[in-house]
Amino acid sequence: MTESTDESAAEAVEEIDTGGLGPAVLASVGSVMLALYFYYVRGDKQRGQFVGLWPVTILALASYFKLNEIREALAKAQN
Repeated sequence: MTESTDESAAEAVEEIDTGGLGPAVLASVGSVMLALYFYYVRGDKQRGQFVGLWPVTILALASYFKLNEIREALAKAQN
């Protein structure tokens, strides 16, 4: 990469919000708590296991959207 490309990429990275996964992390923690509630408190093990799969999906979607945001910022910086 050339120096100008490196500089524009560095500027684009600085513009990206670093707190983008906050709501997703909170939703994932809430999902884990709900899964534990169903599994241990209510004794519904099947529902607890089902809800326990949600955090992975939530975090994967949040990561996907964050990567798209980074990709768009880098593409904008190159133009």
